[in-house]
Amino acid sequence: MSVVRFEPAPRSLRDVLAPYLAFAAKAFSREATYRMEVFTNVGSLVVRLYLMKTVWTALYAQNAAPAGVPLHAVLTYTVVALLMSLVLEIDGTRAIRDKIHDGSIATDLMKPISLPFYFFSDGVGMTLLHAVLIVPALLVSLLLVHIDVPPPHVLAAFAVSFLLGYLVNFLLNFLMNCVAFWTLETFAIQLMVRWVSDLLSGQIVPLIFFPGLLQKIVLALPFAAIYSTPLLIYLGTIPPSGYLAAMATQLAWGLAFAILSAIVWRAAQRRVVVQGG
Repeated sequence: MSVVRFEPAPRSLRDVLAPYLAFAAKAFSREATYRMEVFTNVGSLVVRLYLMKTVWTALYAQNAAPAGVPLHAVLTYTVVALLMSLVLEIDGTRAIRDKIHDGSIATDLMKPISLPFYFFSDGVGMTLLHAVLIVPALLVSLLLVHIDVPPPHVLAAFAVSFLLGYLVNFLLNFLMNCVAFWTLETFAIQLMVRWVSDLLSGQIVPLIFFPGLLQKIVLALPFAAIYSTPLLIYLGTIPPSGYLAAMATQLAWGLAFAILSAIVWRAAQRRVVVQGG
């Protein structure tokens, strides 16, 4: 007597992505309910832009700024960096810490989804809303500062580099929040890493202002892949001939962090099992 086996029908890519697209849409709707926070974020960006403009203008007026980069280029850099921060400062992986605190991480691990992809899609949903904020923030910024707009091919390269930087930033946040599986709290380590990242990513001060060997070191660090590389492409400091090498470095850091994240996540899952008996 033969046994008939029923093999499950292969799932299409659309079926696999469907739940994560739904998670992203839900996160977008959730973030949109906090309208006051939306206006606060735009207002905060405008205040920071005004302060940075004042500082840089004063430095150039006193000839205290590094030579070789005109004031309008630095102001353009500052505006674009602040607009990028509306997206890059979103941390969808902080839910890991919250789920560990309330214990829901145990039941979430039993669900037929990939939790890391859930956190990514949730972060993308929040990011899309904040990306919408870039439009009014840009309009207000243009009232304070005139920025340079590069040719279309440079904008395209900037967009690709920005997406790679977004991936590196997500994986870095993911690793920091996974520490909560062992420490239950990540505030201290996040504060330290965020401070170092803000300084060495080029978000506040262009890394090309660092002297000699120090400049080469900070440009080789993974933090530079988040802000500095896209911004230097935008300014034209990285020419078209250097796009491939610059993006390859970003991609290499992304792959390195992805492999490390997979190892840490696997170890974290085993730790939850141990804690739960």
